[in-house]
Amino acid sequence: MLSEHYELIETLATNFAIAVLFLLIGLAIQDVLNKGNVPKYGRWFVWLVLFLGCAGFIAKGIIQAFWEAGM
Repeated sequence: MLSEHYELIETLATNFAIAVLFLLIGLAIQDVLNKGNVPKYGRWFVWLVLFLGCAGFIAKGIIQAFWEAGM
């Protein structure tokens, strides 16, 4: 049974690992922003860039799922 679902398990593990990586990056950025004297504008810009990167990853996954389902 495991060999039949190996690709699905691998995909889920990869997506989970990338989500954890985004979480750790967010925590590291929050720590750096708190320890430095970063103005509010800079904080908003940093979080916007991080959010757009995460949103791009999620959009890629959704597009890939629709693309594979259509074929």
